[in-house]
Amino acid sequence: MPALPDTQHLATELRTVVSRLVKKLRAHSPLHATLSLTERAVIKQLTQQQPLLPSELAAREKVTTQAMSQILNHLAELGYITRQASATDKRKVLVALSAAGQAHVIAMQQELNDWLGQALAQTCSAAELQMLHQSLGVMARLVEFN
Repeated sequence: MPALPDTQHLATELRTVVSRLVKKLRAHSPLHATLSLTERAVIKQLTQQQPLLPSELAAREKVTTQAMSQILNHLAELGYITRQASATDKRKVLVALSAAGQAHVIAMQQELNDWLGQALAQTCSAAELQMLHQSLGVMARLVEFN
C-alpha cells in the first residue's frame, strides 16, 4: 500500500492548481471577466435560489450589507438583477436575476464549458478523464467543508 501524501503539501499543490485553473477559465471567457468574483458568486446564489434579500446575500457571501449594496448596484446597472418590494413586508426589497442576468449566466457557462471541454479532450487520456471524473466527489466534499 503506497504511503499517504502529506496533507499540507497536497493542500498547497491543490490550491495552486485550482487557482491557476480559475485564472485560465477567466482568461478564456470574456463574459466571465466582466464581473468580480463576488459579483459572480451573487449571480450564482440567485440562480440557485431567488428572490433573496440583500442581507441574505451579504450573509451567504460573508460581506457587509454596505459592500453587498455596492455589488447589487453594479449588477443592477448592468441589467442583471431586478429589485422588487416584498409582498409581505413592503420595507424589504427582494433581489432576483433578470432575463438579461439569466442569459448572461447561460452564455458564461457555455464559454467556460466549451474551453474546459476542449482542454480536457486535447490534454487527457481516457484513463485520466476517468480519474478526474472519480475525483469530482472528493472535490465536492472539499467545497462543502467548513
